[in-house]
Amino acid sequence: MKIFCHFLCTLLILSIFSSCSKNDGFSSRKQRKQFEKTQTELTSLLQNAGLSPKSRYAVINRIANNLYATKQYGQMILFLTNWANTHPDDTYNAYWLLLVATAYLEQGEEPVAEYYFERILRGCRDLMTGGKSIHFLCLQHLIQISENPVNRISYFKQLINQFPSNVSITEMYARLALEYEKNGEWDEVLKSYSQFLEQPDASTIQIPGMSDAFQTARQMIDFSNSSKDWTFESLEALETAVKNAISRYDWRSLDRYRSKVNFFAMSWKSSESDPNALEEFSMRNFMRGNRIRYNSELDPSSTPNEAYLRTSGWSQYVNVWYFYFRKVNFPSDPEIHGRWEWAGLYFGEKL
Repeated sequence: MKIFCHFLCTLLILSIFSSCSKNDGFSSRKQRKQFEKTQTELTSLLQNAGLSPKSRYAVINRIANNLYATKQYGQMILFLTNWANTHPDDTYNAYWLLLVATAYLEQGEEPVAEYYFERILRGCRDLMTGGKSIHFLCLQHLIQISENPVNRISYFKQLINQFPSNVSITEMYARLALEYEKNGEWDEVLKSYSQFLEQPDASTIQIPGMSDAFQTARQMIDFSNSSKDWTFESLEALETAVKNAISRYDWRSLDRYRSKVNFFAMSWKSSESDPNALEEFSMRNFMRGNRIRYNSELDPSSTPNEAYLRTSGWSQYVNVWYFYFRKVNFPSDPEIHGRWEWAGLYFGEKL
């Protein structure tokens, strides 16, 4: 068997030499001949049965690096994959296949690279290279290139469980929640966001691609834990109830209709994350002695998921208030998902 493997390796190297073209990174015929001589010597050395594992590693690495340096990526991939396939017990197979995956990645062949990164995780013992775990590097790459939510969930969980000191656990839980959301696993979304909020830096962390992870997580968890008894079956029902309450100056009903979590009251230039935007208050303090009016129709900028009702007469300082209605997005509870809530107030004319 060893003789056959040696013969196969020799044939492989010879096929590599014969496939070299004038465009393979050589500036002259002399340079090409020197390359072929070096590779032949290395191949001969590789066939030495008495070679120690470390020496064998050095020879294989040199052959692969020579091919890479002369831009013979296909030949390098062929050599390393053949070696890994014919020597499944090689301690360094994780490294050889990492080189293969990286080569495919550099050539823009992400699906093939993904296959080899996965193969390393499933079938190769972890190694350290450049002070980093190869399994960790594979997971980092896979998160960047994989488009499958189920797979991405697995990668984030592996990072959390196997490499907690190498990543931001806070960010991992936030990103895990997003992947569960893409996959429609709403109980896991809530669990991940709860774990995110338990981290000491949850309120301050800045996560690329997530404008305000803390606000998103807090709103979802608070809403999940609430009674949700202020929601209305439809926008029409909510609009009618609010208009009737305003017409009767019924501040008690308005206070009941208002969302009991994540309700905001702010200017158009403010943000829901502004602490002052979430202050509790009662409509009672603003309806006495004022002549409140509302538009007969919702604002034209309203959409199927959000609506605005212009009202006026609230005070001499800020006369116009817009009631902000939105459709409830909470797939975790089908009975609540798609209902409507009065979620906030915007002060002043619409920008």
